[in-house]
Amino acid sequence: MAGFMNTLKKTVRKISESGTVVSEIKKKAAAKNKKIVLCEGEDSRVVEAAAECVEEGIAQIVLLGNAEEIAAKNPDVDLTGIEIIEPAASPKLGEYANLLYELRKSKGMTEEQAQEAAKDATFFGALMLKAGDVDGLVSGACHSTANTLRPGLQIIKTAPGVKSVSSFNLMVGNNKYVEDGMLVFADCGLNPTYTAEGLAECAIATAKSAKEIAGLDPRVAMLSFSTKGSAKHDLVTLVQEATQIAKQMAPDLKLDGELQFDAALVPEVALLKAPGSEIAGHANVLIFPDLQSGNIGYKIAERLGGFQAIGPICQGFAKPLNDLSRGCKTSDIVCAVAITALQAE
Repeated sequence: MAGFMNTLKKTVRKISESGTVVSEIKKKAAAKNKKIVLCEGEDSRVVEAAAECVEEGIAQIVLLGNAEEIAAKNPDVDLTGIEIIEPAASPKLGEYANLLYELRKSKGMTEEQAQEAAKDATFFGALMLKAGDVDGLVSGACHSTANTLRPGLQIIKTAPGVKSVSSFNLMVGNNKYVEDGMLVFADCGLNPTYTAEGLAECAIATAKSAKEIAGLDPRVAMLSFSTKGSAKHDLVTLVQEATQIAKQMAPDLKLDGELQFDAALVPEVALLKAPGSEIAGHANVLIFPDLQSGNIGYKIAERLGGFQAIGPICQGFAKPLNDLSRGCKTSDIVCAVAITALQAE
């Protein structure tokens, strides 16, 4: 009976996703055939996602954990085709520990500390990525953002020319104000506050991700509680300055601000509040001014608006490394794997 219900669930999932932007992302990822490491074999959602990714051909999967324990905890999951590695028992542990020591010895890390740290699944996964043994990493289903991003910042580091890592969420759903079936929200999971320069850099990076990952023609709205000077406050000034900096950095990018959320998405409101803007009323990339508003916003859209929230997806790392929300569903993890594969060069 359990096997039948599992098959039925997979069939329903495939039917519901047919023809959607999510299925297109999966198809694009499958064509790349990348190898992605999932660090949390102790979480059944991750194990189920690993199996789905392999079954659908989205990516090759390395799952970190003890194979016997994973199989015992997930008896109805077909683990065929999944490479399972227990970090502490891996023949590559010494090699990865030496790599970690060389990367961190200038910060005071000893060889003994490196050996111990490399046994941690997230550090082990990041070291696999650094060594080129996998193409991307996904973690965070049952660990904090800090637990995922610390190895990323210490081992993978930022891409050349990038000052800081930021994140975005793909918000997939049907709404009369969502022209492409998808919006991109940033930053909803990483940076608590921004300078004007940092917010501008986040906007430009998110527009690039929206184009490359989701296939959108990015129309970027710099969000605020003010539209075109309707309110005066230091927080509004920050967004105004970020808008001007972003326009200078990327003059060909379709971007405008500062805009309230309704002015960014609703054409009727845009005509009243920002009649001269080509972005207002038609935005598909929404840049929140800080983490607090972004995190609240995406969770409202997900829980009350019925949107599927995929992410947060990191941008700015030298290699693809992504953090999941601890409230994620199996389908969210599968999508995160697909996106991580698309980020891999």
